[in-house]
Amino acid sequence: MTDPSATQVLRPPPPDPFGILTALPEHAPAARVWEACGAEGLIEGLYDEHGAVVPRRLAALLAAVDARGDNGVTLSVLVQAASALPVLAADAPGDGPVREALDGVRSGRRTVALAATDSGAAGSDLAGLTTAVDLGPDELVLRGGKRWITTARTADWFLVLARHRPGRHFTSFTWVLVPSGAPGVRVTPADTDLLPGSATGHVEFTDVRLAPGFVVGRPGRGMLAFARHMGTERLAGAQWALALTGRVLADTKERLTRRTVDGTPLWHNAAVRQRYATCLVRLRQLHALCDQLGDRIAKQQDLAAAALLKSAVGLTVDPVLTACAQLQGADGLARGGAQRIRAEAAVFGIGGGVTELVLDAVADHADQLLAELSP
Repeated sequence: MTDPSATQVLRPPPPDPFGILTALPEHAPAARVWEACGAEGLIEGLYDEHGAVVPRRLAALLAAVDARGDNGVTLSVLVQAASALPVLAADAPGDGPVREALDGVRSGRRTVALAATDSGAAGSDLAGLTTAVDLGPDELVLRGGKRWITTARTADWFLVLARHRPGRHFTSFTWVLVPSGAPGVRVTPADTDLLPGSATGHVEFTDVRLAPGFVVGRPGRGMLAFARHMGTERLAGAQWALALTGRVLADTKERLTRRTVDGTPLWHNAAVRQRYATCLVRLRQLHALCDQLGDRIAKQQDLAAAALLKSAVGLTVDPVLTACAQLQGADGLARGGAQRIRAEAAVFGIGGGVTELVLDAVADHADQLLAELSP
């Protein structure tokens, strides 16, 4: 008679597409994590045949990267996968530097930094940016600067949003692909101790001269392309928020079951349980919104849905992480603890649109959103 256990041993293990990430060194930098994802086909696998992100694949990748515990690395992966790559892929020709960059970044061999936030304007005022490009017949010349750019210090390419003519009209802006080693490019580290793995920095462009082939897409379509793919970044932000807050909630519960007062675990204290449960309800609500709106955002480019989801993230992450940090007590102050994670998670209320401004956009769609509530 065959030994059942022997039969089980012979069965092939289930596929683990993220096993490559667990095999990486604990403090592997973002570029190494990105390279590993590309080598396994995880980056190319994020998109369907039309170039749209597949929400469940993106969520799985971000959760796997988040599980490593380096929020800066996750931010770098998110911005490249959900913002920079979709813009590049939508307007890449069959050959030339834009195609070369796209292929290199998609394969994981190269990295790209999305350079939109401008040195000369508030982060929420993209139409006021001062970084400018002169589009000549034989060359283009880029001047200006970008602030708080994720992956700036390690990127091979910068995807730069610049104006090619005066005015705030959406047709006044163009994407330019800039090699990080081009003469006139200067990168300085951002003055912050938070999210070190993101390699965030500021970039200056002083008379950077490039061939016309470094323009991404048609001149004047930069802002339109950015708006079209903004929803994907907001969806990715919500998916990462779920992974991060879920990780911290699980860690908090484990700590509460180990810490005791007069021999009774804190987990059995009614006030503690109620506060924890409130966080769990908030997280489940955000999860439900992600499930409901994911395809609308990724495939239909529904900006109202993206604003709704982005607002929900801003209203969920900080209260949940604040509660977890307090419930963990002094342990939350440890290096890399809940208080540190809470501070780094402030990016959810800033990146991709300040929560208050995004809520204003939700109000613009009030009639549509209310109508969707009808049975």
